[in-house]
Amino acid sequence: MGEASVKTLDTRTDVSSPPVTESQDRPESSERALLSRLRVPRRPRIWFEVLLIAVSYWTYSLIRNAVPEQKAAALANADWIWKVEQALGIAVEEKINHAVNSVTWLVVGMNYYYATLHFVMTIGVLVWIYRFHPGRYAATRLILFATTGVALVGYYFYPLAPPRLMNGQGLSGRGFVDTVLVHHTWGSMASGNLKHMSNQYAAMPSMHIGWSLWCGLTIFAVASAPWARILGLLYPTATLIVIVSTANHFWLDAVGGMLCLAFGYAVSRAWYGSLPHRLPRRPEETGRHPVAAAVLNHPALGRFRR
Repeated sequence: MGEASVKTLDTRTDVSSPPVTESQDRPESSERALLSRLRVPRRPRIWFEVLLIAVSYWTYSLIRNAVPEQKAAALANADWIWKVEQALGIAVEEKINHAVNSVTWLVVGMNYYYATLHFVMTIGVLVWIYRFHPGRYAATRLILFATTGVALVGYYFYPLAPPRLMNGQGLSGRGFVDTVLVHHTWGSMASGNLKHMSNQYAAMPSMHIGWSLWCGLTIFAVASAPWARILGLLYPTATLIVIVSTANHFWLDAVGGMLCLAFGYAVSRAWYGSLPHRLPRRPEETGRHPVAAAVLNHPALGRFRR
């Protein structure tokens, strides 16, 4: 009788105490699963990308222009940068600026280059990757966003005046020429009547270099035609010449832009586990992105569901 009772108790114990599974013992497993889903490249949605880019650029402009225009500190930093370049033997911006300024058609063309291609090329490359390399789009976009985000840190902690605002500070004593003002061209949000709409002392790092180099490296890594890859590398090279010739940046501002881009690549590499051009051209996961799904499942946005 006692033995039978023991067996009965054992049976009851087994039924009332089911084995604990690993997933139940680790509640964070669902969070890991969500993180893994977020890191899988998906086919981008056009409406989401347009909204994301528009909001991101608006936020970037708002923060950049909200940074206090510390004129005294910006000019002091510019003077220090100029002295460092002199010590390194690379302080040739003034000579280039004056030489280009003497050729009207060339400098006017550079003014329009500076004002337009910065946006046209960047958007064009984004659209190209979105259309023909959707599996690499998210990783490529992340590089651009991370690069731009870290640049805001530089604008806040290191205000820097562009060379064109350093009147009389050139090696020759003549100072730099603001080519937009001299030739009356629409070429910069930081010159003429538009200068009050943009922070003039946010020259370090140069996002003209950060964005153009992002464009160039993306084209070089993904394009199959040799001529396209060559043009991709020529674009940031031409941009470097333009930003120096128009006295909008120092050489070292360009170095700052390159460092920001390196940070952007590191962030993308850490998140997706690979550089963009090594990811599949077409996304393996075609389902809706978890973030987009959360937005569309919101009751107020029900009409956008597909």
